[in-house]
Amino acid sequence: MTVQAAAAAEVDGGSTTRELDALIIGAGVAGLYQLHQLREQGLRVRAYDAAGDVGGTWYWNRYPGARFDSESHIYQYLFDEDLYTGWSWSQRFPDQPEIERWMHYVADRLDLRRDIQFSTTVTSARFDEERERWVVQTDRGETIDTQFLVTCAGMLSAPLVDLFPGQADFRGTIVHTSRYPADGVRLEGQRVGVVGIGATGIQVIQTIADQVGHLTVFARTPQYALPMKNPRFGPEDVAAYKARFPELRATVPHTFTGFEYDFEHSYADLTPEQRRELLEEIYDNGSLKLWLASFAEMFFDEAVNEEVSEFVREKMRARLRHDPHLCDVLIPTDYGFGTHRVPLETDYLEVYHRPNVELVGVRDNPITRVVPEGLVLRDGTVHELDVIILATGFDAGTGALTRIDIRGRGGRSLTDDWGRDIRTTMGLMVHGYPNLLTTAVPLAPSAALCNMTTCLQQQTEWISDCISHLRTRGSTVIEPTKDGEDAWVAHHDETAAANLISRTSSWYVGSNVPGKPRRVLSYTGGVGTYREKCDAVAAAGYEGFEIR
Repeated sequence: MTVQAAAAAEVDGGSTTRELDALIIGAGVAGLYQLHQLREQGLRVRAYDAAGDVGGTWYWNRYPGARFDSESHIYQYLFDEDLYTGWSWSQRFPDQPEIERWMHYVADRLDLRRDIQFSTTVTSARFDEERERWVVQTDRGETIDTQFLVTCAGMLSAPLVDLFPGQADFRGTIVHTSRYPADGVRLEGQRVGVVGIGATGIQVIQTIADQVGHLTVFARTPQYALPMKNPRFGPEDVAAYKARFPELRATVPHTFTGFEYDFEHSYADLTPEQRRELLEEIYDNGSLKLWLASFAEMFFDEAVNEEVSEFVREKMRARLRHDPHLCDVLIPTDYGFGTHRVPLETDYLEVYHRPNVELVGVRDNPITRVVPEGLVLRDGTVHELDVIILATGFDAGTGALTRIDIRGRGGRSLTDDWGRDIRTTMGLMVHGYPNLLTTAVPLAPSAALCNMTTCLQQQTEWISDCISHLRTRGSTVIEPTKDGEDAWVAHHDETAAANLISRTSSWYVGSNVPGKPRRVLSYTGGVGTYREKCDAVAAAGYEGFEIR
């Protein structure tokens, strides 16, 4: 046993099972690439994941209808053309089983599994100030002594599952979408209730409506939903997108949201007729383009936002056949298009015309508890059910790490710190937590407003370059300064305050979690701009960070 490992054993009163240069939490999109990069540097590195295999989000989200809403040819790694072209997608927006197979392809192609430990939850991590190393504990009773702790735990990986009293008393099956059983749930002929109509709830509802005996949808917050066009790819389609790899690698990382399309049109330069024509054209694209590449002004100008919002409402009203009840419950009127997460759907609105589907609005008459026979509303109405599917969202951005007992300098708790004020330095580190490097946490685009592979690649590359820089100069520790973090938080907040997202209650600002400090979770200055700022910090010798 090395001196360092022996010291760790003495500190923890037990045996250290492994000594590492870097420990990675998570084996999803970020974790796999981070593992590959750090291993290429020759580091002793290992990834730990609670799941039974690779995939991250795409391992856990096995609910009916789960699929991409980023186009498949851009939801990919762009660091290796052979890796990119070695996989062929079957359609524009593939479903979860195909996505999971792609993640397996990546892990196997890069030979990553030998350095991943599955079915293992990291329960705590403590920074040993004397030795300047992290001591990490797992639910298997292991202790790992590591120089760097890199979190790739995902921004939507802490589900809100225990929302209603009495859930344990339900006689039927109750399941959260992000913990849906791999072998499924029997739905045929059953009375099924879906709680929530966000992006996940929409995918579930449109998929199971024709399978169940009776479907009751409990809807609180209406959503602006856009129709998805999802053609299957033939050999020519696959060859065409693969041929674009050099173009995509050169452009996608520098767009505003990490997609291949970007904001190209000025609202003020077009006539009302031209604006309408453009909105119709983009709407017909059947993607998130209306949200991410129509008019940037809709995020800052309430009048522009209202025009785009009313355009989408008009489309929704027509599909709902102007039914007063459906329109009232399903079409937003108290917030603007694009200030919440925008879901893509396939014949979702038409589901509500089915005779076996009932829509229950719970904004003014909320669910109060679960009873053995079903769900109870505040007015005493009981909805009898056999299956309850909770599409109730996540503690986004922070939840994955606050559910781990992470202790920095002086024993400070990340859970407590973020419980008071959600702060990071560029979403890459947190002051007070040396050598803790983070992805998909608040104050970076990867917290919400990005094609996730684009942003996670950028963050893991920055982290890898940072660790390489330290090793080259013979340093062992990096930590953001308080002044550096203050400056980034101030810039983040100033940028966020200029847009309408900051004025809307949603999980984008943490308002779906009682008591969570309000702050726009995602950096809203743009993916390309964020990349430039991160590169500038590194080029300036990691300005705003203390290295020793």
